[in-house]
Amino acid sequence: MKIAIVHDELVRRGGAEQATLRLHEAFPTAPIYTSCYNPQNTYDEFKKCDIRPSWFSKFVKDEKWLKRLFYPFSIWAMRSINLREYDVVLISTTNCAKYVNTNPENLFIAFCHYPFRLAWFPESYSEVVNSNGLKNRLYKFVINRLKKIDYNAAQNIDWFITNTPEISEKIKVCYNPRNEISVIKSSIPCSNFFVSDTPRLDYYLVISRIEYYKKVDLVVDAFLKMPDKKVIIVGTGSKKRELQAKATSNIEFREGLSKNEIADLYANCKAFIFPQEEDYGLTPLEANASGRPVIAYGKGGVTQTMIPYNGNNAKKCTAYFFYRQTSDCLIDGIKKMDMIDFDHTFIREHAETFDQDVFVNNIRKFVLEKYDLKENKE
Repeated sequence: MKIAIVHDELVRRGGAEQATLRLHEAFPTAPIYTSCYNPQNTYDEFKKCDIRPSWFSKFVKDEKWLKRLFYPFSIWAMRSINLREYDVVLISTTNCAKYVNTNPENLFIAFCHYPFRLAWFPESYSEVVNSNGLKNRLYKFVINRLKKIDYNAAQNIDWFITNTPEISEKIKVCYNPRNEISVIKSSIPCSNFFVSDTPRLDYYLVISRIEYYKKVDLVVDAFLKMPDKKVIIVGTGSKKRELQAKATSNIEFREGLSKNEIADLYANCKAFIFPQEEDYGLTPLEANASGRPVIAYGKGGVTQTMIPYNGNNAKKCTAYFFYRQTSDCLIDGIKKMDMIDFDHTFIREHAETFDQDVFVNNIRKFVLEKYDLKENKE
């Protein structure tokens, strides 16, 4: 069985990129094709892989230029990648990996983290929401084009996999796939994280891309109202400069940290804050792997991965949920979380049920079963 792995792009760090590394662990001899690759801006583990970027990689080295040139160049770049020689094409995607050049003889499997957000959920982007006049008409034209391109490409996919039943429903609505969608929960490498015997607990932590839909602004606004509490925000994105401009001394921004530095921040934080509604979300699990509880907006993927406090399960919970995305609700959640006596051993043990070995084995089993099914039909 000759297999190729495809990822949208490798110029940033996030849950989708981590999932691609797990796909590669399932099939370690498979090359990874992508639109663009910059080893300095993504996970170091990719340096050990056979990465095969398209011509687009000559022009795009970071997320800023990726967004500027995505339409139409990223689409053309992915279409230029010819994978017809492979028996199996396994993609990790939210947007353009599904545009690669395949044929009906390929077994085409997509681990879809979310339908292409700009095409199907453009209200997630402040640039779209706040546009008007000619700019708004241009956005509508591009979005309509992307939706058609994305839908047509999705019809070539034999099998979809995703993280949660909620995302599965969105994939059904957007792409109308021909086969049943399978849910395989994403994982984390628990060995990368540790539980501190003497955590400092003198700050809260956010690790996120700093974009409109990530709701990091809620965190900044909350800590502007709580000058006696400190938060460290790790990440980059189009909204970072705006949020930095209004931040006070108790709100610290960092980026470009090593794996060990990230692990240390997790292990010593008071709690991890997750203010957005996310398709899945690996960072809350990483915090749990460090024995630390999570303060999360109680919708989306966290409802599948966290055990929320319900008033009497302090020793058997991993998170405190708040249910309105306002700074005041987040502040209330932080204050209530501070009064809960969490069991940090239980929190770590919970995270271990999402360890990468479980995910890798499930992915390998799924692909081999579908390949055997296709071979037997032929």
